[in-house]
Amino acid sequence: MFDIEKLKFDYRGLIPAVVTDAETGKVLMVAYMNRESLDISIREGYTCFFSRSRQELWRKGETSGNKQRIVSITADCDADTLLVSVVKSGPACHTGAESCFFNPVYESGEQPFSVDGLYELLLGRKRERPEGSYTTYLFEKGRDKILKKVGEESTEVIIAGKADDRAETVYELADLAYHALVLMADMGITPDDVRRELAGRHVIDHKVKQEKMT
Repeated sequence: MFDIEKLKFDYRGLIPAVVTDAETGKVLMVAYMNRESLDISIREGYTCFFSRSRQELWRKGETSGNKQRIVSITADCDADTLLVSVVKSGPACHTGAESCFFNPVYESGEQPFSVDGLYELLLGRKRERPEGSYTTYLFEKGRDKILKKVGEESTEVIIAGKADDRAETVYELADLAYHALVLMADMGITPDDVRRELAGRHVIDHKVKQEKMT
């Protein structure tokens, strides 16, 4: 465990704290801590910061109710910045936005893949039903068609895996993931729903619905 005494607070006695969502990894906000607010955060298990403008301690969510339960606090390589991973109970930004970071300054046009991004795209297809879209076709055919495709793609994954064909298995897994997300969108199941379910399990060591070992 890192020695807190080795943290490098600046000349004002402050250290930046980058707060991220423990479930998604998304940056929620950046604030400052002094030694006292850090001690309070660790002791209480919820974020407490130091306001540079008001020159006083403030507990996140003290008035709004949007508290942040701390999962972990990690120092960077220079020990002069903290990464605070939290489970939030509401928006992080005072504007009501989920994250304080929502004003694009520059975009290269290259969008990295994300499950959440694809899920939002599928929700858009479900709402707008653009003509010629395969996703639109699935939604219009309905739940039975979507389930049939999930079953078919599951079979294709099994066949590719059984053949020890890595490239084909990756290809078929991508197809399965896509159709599973279509099913989720159709049923109103979000990626966060699945993340929470997985977080509540000891997936590696225990499974509630595990096959009996013989």
